Amino acid sequence: MLGSRRSRHRLTTALAGLGLLVTGAALQVSTGAAPAHAATTHRILFDNAHAETAGNADWIISTSQPDPLSQNSNPTSETSWTGALSSWGVALQQTGSYSLKTLPSGSALSYGGSSTTDLANFDTLVLPEPNTLFTTAEKTAIMTFVKNGGGLFIISDHTGSDRNSDGYDAVEIFNDLMTNNSVDSTDPFGFSIDSLDISSDYPTAISDSTNAVLNGSFGKVSKSLIADGTTVTLKPSDNSAVKGLVYRTGYSGNTGAFFATSTFGSGRVAFWGDSSPVDDGTGQSGNTLYDGWNDTGAQNAALALNATAWLAGTGTSGGGGGGSTTCTASQLLGNNGFESGNTVWTATSGVITNSSSEAARTGSYKAWLDGYGTATTDTLSQSVTIPSGCTTAALSFYTHIDTAETTTSTAYDTLKVQVLNSSGTVLSTLATYSNLNAASGYVARSFSLASYAGQTVTLKFTGTEGSTLQTSFVIDDTALNVS
Repeated sequence: MLGSRRSRHRLTTALAGLGLLVTGAALQVSTGAAPAHAATTHRILFDNAHAETAGNADWIISTSQPDPLSQNSNPTSETSWTGALSSWGVALQQTGSYSLKTLPSGSALSYGGSSTTDLANFDTLVLPEPNTLFTTAEKTAIMTFVKNGGGLFIISDHTGSDRNSDGYDAVEIFNDLMTNNSVDSTDPFGFSIDSLDISSDYPTAISDSTNAVLNGSFGKVSKSLIADGTTVTLKPSDNSAVKGLVYRTGYSGNTGAFFATSTFGSGRVAFWGDSSPVDDGTGQSGNTLYDGWNDTGAQNAALALNATAWLAGTGTSGGGGGGSTTCTASQLLGNNGFESGNTVWTATSGVITNSSSEAARTGSYKAWLDGYGTATTDTLSQSVTIPSGCTTAALSFYTHIDTAETTTSTAYDTLKVQVLNSSGTVLSTLATYSNLNAASGYVARSFSLASYAGQTVTLKFTGTEGSTLQTSFVIDDTALNVS
């Protein structure tokens, strides 16, 4: 559309529903979750927004939500707080090293928003047997949170455990999260949850004295408990960091893993195949509960607490997975080809578009900044944590620039590519393009971000247009490959 002003229909998708902050001009992104190891008080969010108390379930640390301290500010036992997970919560609270919150019923998981229970304010998210599907926006929030350094604790239950009779059990809900999200649906954690109902077993831990989950500060783990649960199938060819730690009797290797760990981006993931091990047998009136927390044939309390510490970055990596101190070769940017529309990226309204007026390099969507022929600033940004163990961090993207400007000497309209820190300070301007860089097709661009290993930074594109003739800055097929 060279030589003409564009009339661009702006998309009306409500980015607020995806937990993204949008302003009209000079936008400053919410910086996202800090890497888990960076916090002094380790911040844990327990989910109760997905029917965790349906039926006989009572998977909460306290009836006081979001802050359990409002029920009892100095808990001393499992009955100080009301909930089948109260022992877990009280044990963490008593260490003095954890800040605990609950996402209340009726809320939604978000990342990068203003809520006090937004995932950007936490180091670890615990999902204790959800019974309703996560929304598209919630799945984006969860996956981005982990990718940027957060810890994710997946606690499943057996197939058929549909406690609220909505047609979905925890197995289906978690498999949907891992295979149907806008960030990475290609087996991101390296495991899939088996559709099984294993009635009873005392699964055995592997022999690994260096593993922080099995040999952490809360005790040594040799056994866990199944009281109607399931396992996972490991797929190390999809994610080499996946590791089975506790196995169903008679199983080993890639099948029958009852407790497993993995990594995704800069974050850590733990899976447990049953909710009974974390059930302390106490809860709200009317629930029939099972005291797996205090089962003398297993070390479920130690396993839960060690895993929480490891997910929050307080345990050593110890063979369980890399966290932010190792590097798994991967591509870190979410929705990197923009095909999921207005997800993951924070952008001026309408920048991510499938408008036919400018062609995408691949697919249908691209990011289109400026092109109005009026004084306008458009922005596009995404925060990302680059693992400290990575020696290579290659940023790449393609730009197509067309313009109605006729000058061959003056840059009237510009596109800046910058790296910002968590406070919004510009750390580096990688490049500045202008109407003088106009070309007929897409041009490949690449930069090294290896110097930012171990940091959470924001990649930001800022297009600034003058007041007379249009220049369009179109971006597609971004990537940040680390190794």
